[in-house]
Amino acid sequence: MIKLDHLTLRRGERDILRGVDLQVNEGEHWVLLGRNGCGKTTVLEMINGYLFPTSGKVTVLGNLYGTVDLREVRKSIGYIGPSLIEKFTLRDPVWEIVVGGANGYLRIYQEVEPEIRERAQQELARVGFAHMAEQPFGTLSQGERKKVLLARTMMADPQLLILDEPCAGLDLYERERFLDALAGLAKPGMSMLYVTHHIEEIIPVFTHVALMAEGRIVAAGPKREVLTPELLRSAYDVPVTVDWQNDRPWIQVGKE
Repeated sequence: MIKLDHLTLRRGERDILRGVDLQVNEGEHWVLLGRNGCGKTTVLEMINGYLFPTSGKVTVLGNLYGTVDLREVRKSIGYIGPSLIEKFTLRDPVWEIVVGGANGYLRIYQEVEPEIRERAQQELARVGFAHMAEQPFGTLSQGERKKVLLARTMMADPQLLILDEPCAGLDLYERERFLDALAGLAKPGMSMLYVTHHIEEIIPVFTHVALMAEGRIVAAGPKREVLTPELLRSAYDVPVTVDWQNDRPWIQVGKE
């Protein structure tokens, strides 16, 4: 699904990425963790083809970037990032926001085929929002909007789902509802890459973790092998203990 080979990115005198290697296989659901400025979002931008490395290779869904039409590759990638919500017209009804995901449109300017509209209604039902189809997008809470974007993303039947801090700004209630909806959308063969600062967002649907520090991946693999006090300290420089409950990690910060 994703293969990153020794990615580097240099801006002036600063090395943002310093030899990033990562492989995400079909059906694996990964979380990318690390401190602010460690390069997490930069890696996502390269996978989406919005940013190119100074050196190294990016291969996504069998396509080596630099040799393919990235617009075609993106049709198989579902993406939710911090700037996406800002691009929509808030007065548009929820169902139109979702329908646009079938072709990557931000607004609908033509008649929608009945089967596409029905598919949008089904995706809204999967996230528990079928009753909100006619509501203006702008009347929804922040958490509700992000769940609508999940439904929109699934309209393209993506092979790869990429989420950049989707729970940022959500309260505890909205966060848990979003994570429940995300888990419900997982399907065989689809891979996920999820960026967060918060370890407690690593719900059971996630299988693997990549831990970043200072532009490098310092550990990557099955989540229980990576989320250890020793490896977390190497990335965050903070002593922690990890408590697993129902295949979900919770941390407690210790003292020196």
